[in-house]
Amino acid sequence: MKRTSLFVTALVLCGVMVFMGCNKKNASQSSQAAAPAYHIGIVTSTVSQSEDNFRGAEELIKRYGRVSDGGIIQHVTYPDQFMTQQETTITQITTLAMDPLMKAIVVNEAVPGTAEAFKRIKESRPDIMLFAGEPHEDPLVIQQSATMAISADFISRGYTIIWAAKQLGAKTFVHISFPRHMGYESLGTRRQIFEAACNDLGLKFVFLSAPDPTSDVGVAGAQQYIMEQTPQWVAQYGKDAVFFCTNNAHTEPLLRQLLVYGGQFVEADLPSPLMGYPGALGLDLSAEAGNFPAILKKVEEAVVAKGGAGKFGTWAYSYGFSASAGLGEFAKRILDGKAKADSTTDLYSALGEFTPGAKWNGGFYVDQATGVRSRNQLLVYMDTYMFGKGYLPTTEQEVPEKYYQVKFQKN
Repeated sequence: MKRTSLFVTALVLCGVMVFMGCNKKNASQSSQAAAPAYHIGIVTSTVSQSEDNFRGAEELIKRYGRVSDGGIIQHVTYPDQFMTQQETTITQITTLAMDPLMKAIVVNEAVPGTAEAFKRIKESRPDIMLFAGEPHEDPLVIQQSATMAISADFISRGYTIIWAAKQLGAKTFVHISFPRHMGYESLGTRRQIFEAACNDLGLKFVFLSAPDPTSDVGVAGAQQYIMEQTPQWVAQYGKDAVFFCTNNAHTEPLLRQLLVYGGQFVEADLPSPLMGYPGALGLDLSAEAGNFPAILKKVEEAVVAKGGAGKFGTWAYSYGFSASAGLGEFAKRILDGKAKADSTTDLYSALGEFTPGAKWNGGFYVDQATGVRSRNQLLVYMDTYMFGKGYLPTTEQEVPEKYYQVKFQKN
């Protein structure tokens, strides 16, 4: 009996050991199977420079995990003083390519140095896809090395903002800027399109000059000027006039006064519910940080309470947040075989993943000197959201081809 018992016990122990060994092997195989097949790098500004760009990267980490935790996203930031520390920026970007699993890198915003970093990566790792959000460098430079670059569509919006103004019943469009901005190709060309679209759609175009916040008067002086002049502008051009400014510092005081004295506002230069509205309305949005539906709701309630329903608009989601998260999502879908790198439909779908309810549209950049249309730099824009009214279908409007042929004329 003892011998039999010992024999049975031995068999049981062997079985347990074999079972444990199998389990260990299966667990190891399962762990190997779960290991990511690729990594995606994303480079953004710090929170202090542009919080929305940074939060978009955080959203990708939230969804797909950080590389150090077994996920696929590796996030780094470039220095706040990126203009004087370009080599540091280049190093931050190129170091990502040292990871053998790295298959895509997104930089948003693509500050100076990005094109050089992309060029170096292409030479050593041609298998890595490279995406640039809102590039600061010349289009022909970034196009040489990027798989795809996206910029806010200054061409289409030159028409759609005027179209939207007409939908609001405006008879006058007031454009506020200064010489430095009008010397930029994108802003100067858009101003010319604004004027042409006003002529075509039956609105009066008015250009007003305001102090440059980088001049001797500074931000405070420029904002004070807007505060003082806006009531007079409304009295002169009417409460149904739509106002637009090219500078972020001008936006808050302009909105504050329009909400008091009348006037309308379709959207900001780089639209977001965070652009100008919180300061103009005295809102604390710290509890809603990163939650754009909640941010939009709180801003909308405040605008409607001020009597601005149907007169004030924005993009419902931050462009910076959407570009960071959307380009990362686009890269992942390409790597998963669910999207193609040259498909605008797939790109809009990836951006739309983070902007539910809002549609995207745009067109490829056309070089002003040669008239050649790029195939890897897309100008994008989102539907306009009017507080208290809902979306205007700006992305469904067909932008006449002639506006894409407008040549920048520097004054």
